[in-house]
Amino acid sequence: MKTALSWIAAMLLLCMAGSVAGIASAADDPRAEDRKQLLKIFAEIEGGINDQNIDRMVAQMDENATVVWLNAEASRGHKEIRAYYNRMVGKGGDVILSKYLTKAKVAAPARFFGDIAVADGAMADEFFPIKRDKFTLDSNWSVTCAKINGQWKVVHLHLSANVFNNNLLDEVKQMVWYAAGGGLLAGLVLMFAVMRLTGRSSRAAG
Repeated sequence: MKTALSWIAAMLLLCMAGSVAGIASAADDPRAEDRKQLLKIFAEIEGGINDQNIDRMVAQMDENATVVWLNAEASRGHKEIRAYYNRMVGKGGDVILSKYLTKAKVAAPARFFGDIAVADGAMADEFFPIKRDKFTLDSNWSVTCAKINGQWKVVHLHLSANVFNNNLLDEVKQMVWYAAGGGLLAGLVLMFAVMRLTGRSSRAAG
């Protein structure tokens, strides 16, 4: 019984110490509330991507925000951002993707420059094209947010991927090897056929 009481007392002390440390940490960081709001924006944009909900994403952005997409195309303002997204993942007949999913993470705490905040991180993306099987891509993101009228809004979002080493390049390399192998095989078959025809012609002439 005494051992159990001692264990309970120790756990209570640990909980109290954790609470005090949490309060001290919040007190030491004057940007604690700002970070909380920025993480909410981060979660909403990630959720909007996975829900295929462009309105949910745009709601976190300033009306003059710029987004640089993975294909290096830039959209400026809500109208262009919506137009790009609907062209890629919309419900029309000429869209490229049926779905786009991502798992994003923050690389480090946001850095503040007055009412400007900058953050970056990585994403594990899944794309579901209309005309081919799905593929995955590891990419990076960086964002600049501004506090406008007391609210944090995204003013610039940049998405990028490694153009020298990624799954799509690996797929293309594999296709090249398959094509080269197929070409070699076709060449050998053709050479064999020519040799047989030449041999028959020689025998017929003799």
